[in-house]
Amino acid sequence: MTESDRLGLSLLLLRITVFVVMLVWTLDKFINPGHAAAVYEKFYFLGGLGKEIMYAIGAVELAILAGFICGAWKGFTYAVVLVLHAVSTLSSYKQYLSPYDGPNILFFAAWPMLAACIALYLLRDRDVLLSVKTGK
Repeated sequence: MTESDRLGLSLLLLRITVFVVMLVWTLDKFINPGHAAAVYEKFYFLGGLGKEIMYAIGAVELAILAGFICGAWKGFTYAVVLVLHAVSTLSSYKQYLSPYDGPNILFFAAWPMLAACIALYLLRDRDVLLSVKTGK
């Protein structure tokens, strides 16, 4: 396997695994909008969001994730996924300050995923395996 093949496979695996994590959180907005609204209130200080708003946010995220998993419009979709995950990671700062309280240690898994999102964005032009041709 050439270096180019290894890079392509690595980027594809990163794209798939980042997609899976983001998809689970996106589907939460449809399956359990009350939980999603509670997350928005606790971590983003956006209270009072009803299920219709959660459905709308979920629909937009789902459309972006569809483009992301297909490797389409990489400049846009990879950037949005990176920003969404960065905001999520940084908004959890209180959990990082007390890692051994409750399930807070699990929040540290967000950092390697953030690095994966950054790597995908920076190497988006090289992420061509199973990627549609839509331009940048």
